[in-house]
Amino acid sequence: MSETAFSPMWRQIALMRDRFEAVEQEMSTPAVAMDPSRLQKLGRERSQLEPLIGLLSDYDKTMDNIAQAGEVARQSGDPEMEAMARAELDELRTHLTELEDEAKRALLPKDPNDDRNVLIEIRAGAGGDEAGLWASDLFRSYARYAEARKWKTGMVSANEKPGGGFKEVILEVRGAGAFSRFKYESGVHRVQRVPATEAQGRVHTSTATVAVLPEAEAVDVEIVDADIRMDRFHSGGAGGQNVNKVETGVRLTHEPSGIVVTCTDERSQLKNRLKAMSVLRARLYDMQTREAAQERSDARRSQVGTGDRAEKIRTYNFPENRVTDHRIGLTKHNLNLVMEGQLDELIDAVATAEEAKVLEASTLEGVA
Repeated sequence: MSETAFSPMWRQIALMRDRFEAVEQEMSTPAVAMDPSRLQKLGRERSQLEPLIGLLSDYDKTMDNIAQAGEVARQSGDPEMEAMARAELDELRTHLTELEDEAKRALLPKDPNDDRNVLIEIRAGAGGDEAGLWASDLFRSYARYAEARKWKTGMVSANEKPGGGFKEVILEVRGAGAFSRFKYESGVHRVQRVPATEAQGRVHTSTATVAVLPEAEAVDVEIVDADIRMDRFHSGGAGGQNVNKVETGVRLTHEPSGIVVTCTDERSQLKNRLKAMSVLRARLYDMQTREAAQERSDARRSQVGTGDRAEKIRTYNFPENRVTDHRIGLTKHNLNLVMEGQLDELIDAVATAEEAKVLEASTLEGVA
């Protein structure tokens, strides 16, 4: 007999099964089929519920198997059959514990921004020209990681340094789940290596700052046109003679917040303005999100998702081919692969640690 009705957690998931079935039924109606927006919203809800429904089905089946194996162990009268039944019981109970852990993780509050596209702002920090080159290296690593996942990438804007690399560059990544992965990259990235211009072979230390912003929709942030001042200017750099003759560059200043966004990547002034507005919305949304997070309990605040840019999160040591994530004390000697965009091992480790922290906080709240 299933114990679903007697476990608060599984009873909660059983209620979600009712909702899952209602969503599936609604998605099959002609009215929803003719409403792409509603269909997309229901499809997103269905995909979020489906893993929990699978766990509930596995739980019910496991509980039934435990009942059957227990019956055999008690009434078989055959020592060999009883031993087999008890061995099966041990395996089933281990599986049940695993299901309980999976369900607890699955019920943790989800970051509402996880499925959004992202804007990754990379700025050169301390270290002069070497910091600009390091910002450029991070940009390439992130772009390669995104492309390996079949996400679309694009450069929103770039401010190049005379000695090479970037003072600031903004990478746009479009793809389901982009923010859920890149959000762990927000912070200060420190590099230790011998610059190409270093004649004595001495190791220098430089930094670059990374800010990962979820793309904001127009409904997320209200922007009043009267609050925006737009300046036009000639776009410099690559792009042929057109960029020097036509005012295609756009600088938007949001007067209430003081946020300034410059975009020069496109040859069309309209396209640059649209891109600049996208960045402005993302920065305002990030500001609102961080202010809301500040008001919530510190115990439930995300370790790396608050936009805290003062924290040194990683050190990349080129002479030792070593990368260290200071948030979790993880060190790997595969820096060459990391710079090629193979970031999953680092991201997974931080995500797992963050999940464990949130799970522990959730458990303590349950006890309280």
